[in-house]
Amino acid sequence: MADPVVTPELAAWRAGPPDFPCPMSADEVLARACAATGLEDFGEDTGFRQRLGVILDALYADAGLTRGGQVFVLGQAVRAMANRLRIEDLVKRHPEILDMPVERPIFIAGLPRSGTTHLVNWLSRDDRLNSLTLWESEEPVPAAPLTPGEEDPRIARSAAYWGAFGALVPHMAAMHEMAPHDIHEDNELLFMDMNCYNWEFSARLPGWTDHYLAHDRTVSYAYEKKVLQVLAWQRGERGKRRWLLKSPQHMENLAAIKAVFPDATMVVTHRDPVDVLRSLTTMLGYSDRTRRSRIDPPALAALWAGRIEKLLLECVAQRDAFGPDQSFDVLFHQYMADQEGTARRIYRLAGLDLSPETEARLLGYLAENPRHAHGKVVYDLEGVFAMDTAALRERFSFYYQRFAVKQEN
Repeated sequence: MADPVVTPELAAWRAGPPDFPCPMSADEVLARACAATGLEDFGEDTGFRQRLGVILDALYADAGLTRGGQVFVLGQAVRAMANRLRIEDLVKRHPEILDMPVERPIFIAGLPRSGTTHLVNWLSRDDRLNSLTLWESEEPVPAAPLTPGEEDPRIARSAAYWGAFGALVPHMAAMHEMAPHDIHEDNELLFMDMNCYNWEFSARLPGWTDHYLAHDRTVSYAYEKKVLQVLAWQRGERGKRRWLLKSPQHMENLAAIKAVFPDATMVVTHRDPVDVLRSLTTMLGYSDRTRRSRIDPPALAALWAGRIEKLLLECVAQRDAFGPDQSFDVLFHQYMADQEGTARRIYRLAGLDLSPETEARLLGYLAENPRHAHGKVVYDLEGVFAMDTAALRERFSFYYQRFAVKQEN
């Protein structure tokens, strides 16, 4: 992991496209988004400009990131701001969008690698629910009017990018597959308000993390609601269905979600954070070969042990924002032992009938997507990442005391 073979393809990825300007200031990112869309109105300044500046300052302070790694984050920022421009333009032309209901959404919140991706893709088989595909989360509004009968070009763009990335890291599919039609995390929508914790997966950004955690994120969830209204409006009558959404980031934003979506159903998944760290750092350490000139697994694990601790502290502090009439906790070992029972609990809490037809669709997903379908990855937190498991368990004791999480081997 720490010393990968650098193929010509990997070297080119690390270097990044030569015609992409790097570095860029916040103003230059915004200008590039305007040039790409022909639009200029970003809507209300919700603080996104300041947050963009903080992100870029933290990005350029990451000495181990390659030029290609910087270009990736800059490209994400440009795309997010272009998406925001298109959203504001569409709402300006169709103000009725803001009348679209976003009622009783179902949120799934949980640590990375705690089963949230499997759970949301599984439940999305219920066609009474709206869910968010990867390609749609990346570009919520098409850049140009779509041609009837032709495949949406956003799907091809998503497939091309993730296909190229997957060729560089072929074992990634066994850890977290990224396919255009898979159901994805709605924290992608928070990119458009520059308040997404996903930035931290692409670079070492402690300055951004501190800023993010120090300020109220409610305004960004209000912007997410606006994007959901845009997506719902584009879907027509189907858009009036309830939303099914998921993100690890929600775990540290329960109070903000409750403020913006007061009638939401909240499902919080829990897994031993030591095992989460073992899995997450392996995935990030493996993908670091695409963006870092030197890979330091122990430093990566130390960084993410601290980040997971902060996320869990926020979760414990905010968990009671949702009462038992709107939420419940799913323990990973119980979910793995009884997935059907977990689904029934979610349906009862959300006030949804689980008909035989719906249950058959859900069971079909389980049959088609067994665990480890793409292979199994061996994790070595102690050896590769030099982490002390006993010390970590002591560090996370506050979480074990709050939730009856089974400690995994």
